[in-house]
Amino acid sequence: MNEINSAINVGGLEFGWNLEKGQFIFEGEDAVLFWISSAMKTFFDTIEEISGEESSNLVFEATGYRQGLLVGEYFEKMPDIDTAKAAGLITNTYASAGWGYAAIKNLDTEAKTLTVMLKDSWEHKINKTQGKSKGGNYLPAHYAGIFSGLFGTNIWYNVIQYQLEGHEYSIVEYFPSKVTVSNNIHQLARKKEASQIMQLEALVEDKTRELKALVKQLSSPIIPVHEGVVVVPLLGKYDEERSEELLVSTLNNLPAYKASYLVLDLTGLDKDISDHTASLLEKIGSVSSLIGSKTILVGISAELSIVISESAINLSKFDCFQTLQHGIHYALGQLGRSIV
Repeated sequence: MNEINSAINVGGLEFGWNLEKGQFIFEGEDAVLFWISSAMKTFFDTIEEISGEESSNLVFEATGYRQGLLVGEYFEKMPDIDTAKAAGLITNTYASAGWGYAAIKNLDTEAKTLTVMLKDSWEHKINKTQGKSKGGNYLPAHYAGIFSGLFGTNIWYNVIQYQLEGHEYSIVEYFPSKVTVSNNIHQLARKKEASQIMQLEALVEDKTRELKALVKQLSSPIIPVHEGVVVVPLLGKYDEERSEELLVSTLNNLPAYKASYLVLDLTGLDKDISDHTASLLEKIGSVSSLIGSKTILVGISAELSIVISESAINLSKFDCFQTLQHGIHYALGQLGRSIV
């Protein structure tokens, strides 16, 4: 230790410093020191701010477990050291490094179960400074990792109580389990994917509703072209819902325009006429006649006329014209008017 400027031994553990290199040595390994209530708190706060509470909890849990696993595997490989002795060495080492008080209770090497009591740990101090009401899961998961390494099997934990809740100690039980940090990470990923899918589905539903509302406004508007004559263009394909909406809208507005003639323009109608469309043409013509409006059909192309003739639709009761212009001229003529 020629380059070490100073060294001390605390509880059988060696601490040293090399100020020329800016180096802190703990048990022969490079280490680093942070202030808990400021630097470490800022570190935790930043992770939580970026990742969110749920993700950051998993980050701390996974990190604590995996670091603990390295510690447990290291001590498990040491000669002439059983699990109970290793547990004592670990808690002593952690205490000297400022990790707070830790005691291993009810250690059963056969059942591979134990209880850990924690007091005034650095994680507790950080959580307290953060103003939290519930303790973190880094240290509980860390000891799960330690004993997973010592026992050679996966150990998980259950927090019985947190010191932060007003108890003298945090008490954590450990036991063999199939729960792993990898599974938890995958579950969170799937949960986030499911959440994103739900958000996208909700967005699609919102946009669909907006589009439907827009279609309602744009499709089949009632256009007054002259006193007593209104035109309704039929656009696209009509299902049951759209047919009912058009029927109600048209019939509700015809009296307001005092329309004697209703001109249905079929130019933009889908050539594949459905039963709903056929029923719509018959219904709108029949009902409009009950409120004093005669129906004229225009825009029947050669293709559409063939489709209509091969279907069960009976349009013989309606006056039909090839173009909208012809239909309007006819309606005005019936009203004793003409376009000059």
